[in-house]
Amino acid sequence: MKTQYMAVDQYGQTFHGLDHPRKDLLERLGYKYAQKMYQDTKDGNAKHTGYVIGGHWFTVYAVTPWQGVR
Repeated sequence: MKTQYMAVDQYGQTFHGLDHPRKDLLERLGYKYAQKMYQDTKDGNAKHTGYVIGGHWFTVYAVTPWQGVR
């Protein structure tokens, strides 16, 4: 199964069905450049969490099917 992604901007707007998050967001928003966005972790390292595109901050999440509990 192919992994898909979703992105949420700082205002709560969501973008679903992203196969290639950076490329797809740039196409949908009409921009050519994106900067990586990082978040500090508890152990002091920085983790890549999304992109900054045209003044919007997008946090990217992998979407996986939920199997439920039996």
